[in-house]
Amino acid sequence: MAEKILVIDDEETTVQLIAILLERRGYEVIKSYRADEGLRKAYRHQPDLVLLDIMMPDMDGWDVCKRLREMSDVPIIFLTARGETRDVVRGLEMGADDYVIKPYDNDELVARVRA
Repeated sequence: MAEKILVIDDEETTVQLIAILLERRGYEVIKSYRADEGLRKAYRHQPDLVLLDIMMPDMDGWDVCKRLREMSDVPIIFLTARGETRDVVRGLEMGADDYVIKPYDNDELVARVRA
């Protein structure tokens, strides 16, 4: 059975590109374009990993990470354009397992997903 990866990002193109990248490597990708929908899908599908944007209109990724941590120890990788050191530190201190800054290298992202 393929590992399930939940991608939560309000940018549809980003989600689609990540899905193609990971599906070609054998992963099952669950897509979500809204934070609240992403939380529901996390509860329902119990993914093996969550790729999470921070800047979303309905709820920010910080809050999503906090709520995910209340229910699960699923690995979380922030995937965001917010690249200041304080943002990286905040994300890791909130319980994220990794923090990738957009734009990212596809091979690097896949390596971090595998790790």
